[in-house]
Amino acid sequence: MNRPDSAGDAREGARVNQEEIRVNQGDRPLASADPHAHAWSPATARALFRAGLAGPTAGVAAGHTQVNLIAVPADWAYETLLFCQRNPKPCPVLDVTDAGSWTTVLAEGADLRTDLPRYRVWEDGELVDEPTDARAYWREDLVAFLIGCSFTFEWALSGAGVPLRHIEQGRNVPMYVTNRQCRPAGRLRGPMVVSMRPVPPRHLAAAIRESGLLPAVHGSPVHCGDPSGLGIDDLGRPDFGDPVDTEPDDIPVFWACGVTPQAAVAASRPPFALTHAPGQMFLTDARDEQYRVA
Repeated sequence: MNRPDSAGDAREGARVNQEEIRVNQGDRPLASADPHAHAWSPATARALFRAGLAGPTAGVAAGHTQVNLIAVPADWAYETLLFCQRNPKPCPVLDVTDAGSWTTVLAEGADLRTDLPRYRVWEDGELVDEPTDARAYWREDLVAFLIGCSFTFEWALSGAGVPLRHIEQGRNVPMYVTNRQCRPAGRLRGPMVVSMRPVPPRHLAAAIRESGLLPAVHGSPVHCGDPSGLGIDDLGRPDFGDPVDTEPDDIPVFWACGVTPQAAVAASRPPFALTHAPGQMFLTDARDEQYRVA
């Protein structure tokens, strides 16, 4: 099994693996496909996903917490938990299941095998499939981690007047592999991934303040301004999601992203992993305010 020998190689390995298979770039953001998606209940959204609806979930089920998913074999679960504990900005854990369980306390009656819009299946660090139903891949030894998502704090940003360009333009949020290496945990290591939202200067303080009040869903930004500070060469070529059009004075603002465990899977090459497709989240019954600090 070949593994990168340097931080730069690990970052490039994660990026190459993501680019090898992009079979579902046509999934349309659900908030643009249905103007009423913001009013769906989480249960309605999950039922639609179970029936095969797929697409990025930014702007769906207003006020309800969205989460990232990664499920790994039990013999990788401790290292995954330790990786998340050591890297709480990109990997804030909201729930961990028992081995083989596809249920979560975050959504009564939900099924983690069917109730996400789209999944990613990984074998030896390679992306091999992106199904809308993961039952055929579910294993009795899988431990699932539900990780906070920045889509959750977008309602707070919007309420404070911060424009959300990706939602306005009907696109998935752009995400980038950075040159910042996460703190490793045993066999698991890799670069941090960030999401980017262009913010006008007059709204920057509000964006930092409002997201900072929700640390369980990534909290405040990790970087503002020049993307080269994160090793990002071209904002027009995100590693995940879609590029967004910016206004002349917009400042690129970067938040730690829950796709980071997928970059770690690509860099560390566990024998198997199941994740969400970037931008296509699990809708929980939890309310955003449950995670807002005073």
